Order: sequence, then structure tokens, then C-alpha cells
Amino acid sequence: MKIVIFGLGYVGFTQACCLVSQGHQVVGVDLSKDKVAKIMGGEPPIVEPGLQEMLLHGLREGRLSALTDVGDELADCDIAVVCVGTPSSVDGSHDMRYIANVTQDIAESLVKHSDFRDQPLAVVFRSTFRPGTIEDLVQPIFESVLGDACEDQVQIVYNPEFLREATAVADYFSLPKIVVGTQDGRGSALMEALYADIEAPFFNVPFRVSEATKFIDNTWHAVKVAFANEIGRICFGMDIDSDKVHEIFVSDTKLNISAHYLRPGGAFGGSCLPKDVRALQRIAADKGVSTQLIDSLLRSNDAHKHCMFERASAELQRGEHVLLVGLAFKAGTDDLRESPNVDLARMMLDHGFDVSIYDPAIEPEMLQGANLGYVSARLGHLDKMLLTREAAERGRFSRTIVCNATANSLDLSGHRIVALSAI
Repeated sequence: MKIVIFGLGYVGFTQACCLVSQGHQVVGVDLSKDKVAKIMGGEPPIVEPGLQEMLLHGLREGRLSALTDVGDELADCDIAVVCVGTPSSVDGSHDMRYIANVTQDIAESLVKHSDFRDQPLAVVFRSTFRPGTIEDLVQPIFESVLGDACEDQVQIVYNPEFLREATAVADYFSLPKIVVGTQDGRGSALMEALYADIEAPFFNVPFRVSEATKFIDNTWHAVKVAFANEIGRICFGMDIDSDKVHEIFVSDTKLNISAHYLRPGGAFGGSCLPKDVRALQRIAADKGVSTQLIDSLLRSNDAHKHCMFERASAELQRGEHVLLVGLAFKAGTDDLRESPNVDLARMMLDHGFDVSIYDPAIEPEMLQGANLGYVSARLGHLDKMLLTREAAERGRFSRTIVCNATANSLDLSGHRIVALSAI
């Protein structure tokens, strides 16, 4: 294919060289005359292993070129890739001027060359920007320039990149995932052809899902680095070998380095997590170690409990009868200690709702010790609130609030359900 890449920075230039190595013809467009001159002279504008050889090969083959203006290149182009920068503005948001300018340039070029094209141009955005940018900025620009011919002349795609500096070439050919965002989420034949030689999980999704992906990934990576460094500071303060702690931590790919505990849902609770986070905060404070990320965990968890209540009680009136399915912090256990579902039940009662509960693992007469003490202090008449399976299934409730997987064993057909396990 013939591919035009707008923006020859880190992502754009790396992709240009990799595409050329796959046999495509690539034209790079960048406003910097110095950058374009360097590329055409065989000098990469960035330092990245493997790019020098790819660049020279592409120049020799005549399949790689760089320009400061797109000219007539879109007349016979299959895919246009946008990799321009989205730097931070003063308020922390992305500066979208370059995205807007390139989109305008592409649209105007399509008008100029509409007589030469017999199929829509796939315009693939790879720059990182906030969810909603395609719908709120990019599409309106194309529509304002192309008018009624917009759908016939352009197919917009969002395709986030997942390249790491110093390993970008290897990453390009061994991607962790491929995410393709389109208007209807059904994918693009051209994008499937573009990635045909690369084996990776492939996701066809709507625009906003694809736009959010890179944000989530980068923030998660930042959380991991900050968490690791806070643990490192605590270890240093207690004369503990942090390298050995790290070795043990990452060896656990069942729970620590895995998909577990990463699905959005209910707040955390139980006898371990809240207690041990508090204890680690105390240790850090005793050693004079600042751990702002760890210190924020319980506050964040409390905020999520409030979110659960707001969702569960939305549009309900005082006195309405609600059913909570699952009271323990986890289905299949009777551990009520610091269960967010106990807190939810308490908040519902405090706001005047008539609350019933179904949890087959909870038998009030069997509760004892700290477990009994915790729930008694918050739900003093638990025994009167618990329902049998038959009463839960056949009862009439204004709303049924699913708090954990206990609901999987119930027939809740006919119930008005709010699932807090999938916030």
C-alpha cells in the first residue's frame, strides 16, 4: 500500500521505517525542514536501534521519502496516518492545535483530489488524545470541509500505539495488542491488511473505547512505578532488601502480575486489604517515609463506596423496598468484616430505604468474634433483613442491587437490576 504519515517524530518515523521494511511505500510529512533534510540524507531524526538500517534500505529502494508539504500525495494514497504531537497545555489538557491543523489539511487535500479517488481514504489517528476527540473535533472538521461527500471520501480510524523507546522496532513487530477504533466498532479491512503479518490480540471497538486505551495504559504504568518506588522507600527505611522483595512480588503471576483485581467493580473490603493498607501506612509514618499513593488508597475506596450508593439509589424515593444480593465482601464466604456491601446496606437504611438482603452464606447465629462485632455495629437487625431464596426470587422490589456473584445462583427474571459488580 501507499501510506502517508503526518508527523515524523518518535512514533511516526518508527512506523514509517517499519512499514517500508514490510514492503509498503511510505511518504512522511513534517513541517520541520531540518528533520526532512536529515531523513532524505539518510540520518534518522531520533536515536532508536535498527532505524538507521531501515531508513537507508527504504531510501535505496525508493519506497521512503519525506516532504514538508503533502502536495498531491493523497491522490493515490491508501492510508493516511496522523502522528503529530499533543503536548500538554497550561491547564494539563492536550494541546489539540496540531491535530486540528492536520485534519484540516487532509480534508482540503481530499477536496482537491476528489476526482482522482475511487474509494474513501482511511485516516488513522495514532496521537494520544482524550476520549471524544474524534467525534467532537476530528469528524466536525471533515464534515465542514467535505460536506455531504464526507462518508464517501474518508474513513476515520483511531489506532493507539504501544511502542517503548529503545525497543520500538521490536515492539512494532511484537505488539501486546492491536486496537482499532471506528464509528461503529466493526473494524476496517485496510487496518486488518496493514497488521496481517503481526500476531497480537486484535480489538475492533468504537472510537471512545480506543481513545481511552492509551490513557489507561499509561496511567497504569505510572501507578506501577509510583507504587514500586513507595515500597522501595519503605524497604530502605526498614533496612529490607527491596530487590529481593521485588523478585518475590513479580514471581506471582497468578495474583500480583495478572488480570486479577483489575476489573472495575465493587470497592475492596474483607479482613486483609483495608487492615494491611492501614498497617503499611503506619509503618511508613513511623519511618518518616512519604507514601502518597498508598495513603490515597483508602480514601479512593471510600469514594467508590459512595459511588456505589449513588448508583444503587438513583431515582429511588424514601421508603421504597430494595433487595441487596450479596452482603459479604465476596460471594461464597460469610466474612462481613469491612465489606463494602455492609456499608452500602447501612447507607441505604440511613437514607430511609426498606432494605432486604439475600446471601445464603450468612447465618446470623453462626457469626462470631470480630465478624459478629463488625456487622452488629452497622446492621443491628440483620436477622430480620435476610430473605430465603424463594422470597428473594419472588418478592416485589423497587430495585434489586447485585453486589457480588451471589446473584449467579438466583432467578432474577422480572427484577429491576442494578449490577454494582460492573461499575
